[in-house]
Amino acid sequence: MSQSTAVNGGESLAVKANGGKPIPKFGMRDKIGYAFGDVGTTFVMGVLASFESIYFTNVLGISPAISGTVISLTTLVGAFTDVTVGRLSDTRKLGKKGRFHPWIRVMRWPLVLSLLIMFFPMVRNFSMSAKITYIIIASIFYAASLSGFNIPYGSLAAAISSDPDDRTSLSIYRTVGSTIGAGGTGFIIPYIVYTTAKDGSQILSGDRLFLCSIGCVIIAMICYTIMYTLTTERVIVDHKEKVKAGALVSSLFKDKALISFLVAELVIVCSTSFTSFLTTYLFTVYYHSKEALSIALLFNYAEAILLSPFAKALSKKFGKKEVVSISLFAASAIYLVIYFAKVSNPWIYLVLSFFTALCFSMFNIMVWAFMTDIIDYHQYSTGMREDGTIFSVNMFGRKMAQTAMGILSGLSLTYIGYQASSTGSTVQSQSVLNGLYSLATLVPFVLMLAGALILTFWFPLSKRKLTEVADKLKVLNKVDN
Repeated sequence: MSQSTAVNGGESLAVKANGGKPIPKFGMRDKIGYAFGDVGTTFVMGVLASFESIYFTNVLGISPAISGTVISLTTLVGAFTDVTVGRLSDTRKLGKKGRFHPWIRVMRWPLVLSLLIMFFPMVRNFSMSAKITYIIIASIFYAASLSGFNIPYGSLAAAISSDPDDRTSLSIYRTVGSTIGAGGTGFIIPYIVYTTAKDGSQILSGDRLFLCSIGCVIIAMICYTIMYTLTTERVIVDHKEKVKAGALVSSLFKDKALISFLVAELVIVCSTSFTSFLTTYLFTVYYHSKEALSIALLFNYAEAILLSPFAKALSKKFGKKEVVSISLFAASAIYLVIYFAKVSNPWIYLVLSFFTALCFSMFNIMVWAFMTDIIDYHQYSTGMREDGTIFSVNMFGRKMAQTAMGILSGLSLTYIGYQASSTGSTVQSQSVLNGLYSLATLVPFVLMLAGALILTFWFPLSKRKLTEVADKLKVLNKVDN
């Protein structure tokens, strides 16, 4: 077992990493700074999540099966680069501002560049084989760049403060940051990047999407600079001995909190990824309403504004596990109602979707607080403090889920007979439309229900257990709070 300490030669590592300056107490600077990190990341990831697939099929003319497979395989590459970055961030020497800030300072540049490369206009003139080759290379570059930035950024939450309530606040503020970013990528951008054909269908403009990407890159870089400046690492450990790979892997597999949450997150992420994938198709192809689409894309994030004032109080009173489980049960039930209702009006569907998003948004708000709790639990149960590794293993699981759903999403469109077109104007048959509706409602019903059951009966970190963990770690860790 590796030995780690927050003190080096009598001098706090946090103070040393901060250039000898006193460490400020955790406060609003950290919360706002951490939120800006996700504002920036959402302006990058949100564009890809909302438009990457339909850009490949409706602008480049690539078939849904190939498009989904390319996205999924490159996401799989990202899963392995996540773990690589996680281990490197845990084992490399401390740098300026701590363990994770140096990664953030450097890796923001390739991350924003990867977004521009993805939608480069000249690609439309390539042959089909060249287009496919290009998007594979561009997607791998994006996945690797995202790992280099996002793993240290996510791990940073556990280093900013050791207090569970502070970490819940960081998770909430991070989700609010996503909401702000989604206001641009989900609500405003659809009005800019879509044009209307004579028959009323919505056509994605590749040129407009590229120009919007440039604007998103500028905003993201401003946000990353603010985040880097305002946040401070206080929980910093110095590994005196390297953990043997066998011992580390064994400890991970024995960690009930990590494994159970990973499985729960797999099915929940599958549900949200699949829903996000089909939302664009459902509102542009099934309902022919870009206005409803712009609002629907915002739902996955906007509910954070409504829930944030209550999320911390609810989790403190009842526990994160308890509150999230009930919310997922409710979301699953609403999806089942929507399926049987066969809603034909886009605005009625939109209202019902609001309530499903409201329910599963509680998980989105709390997910990063769950991860910091699991990082603490791992140290509590094994004595090992491996922030980056634990976070990267979680992200590995998320991307494995996204990989599976990316492949299944593309194949599911092919199965129901969806026809790709480089102009985006192909009229789909009624059987295809019915298939879209069924996929968009029944799949999340099943997966949300499974996630709720796993959290309820397998995940061990109840409110009572977390109190026990926090009390023990207060004795083990010496931190600058």
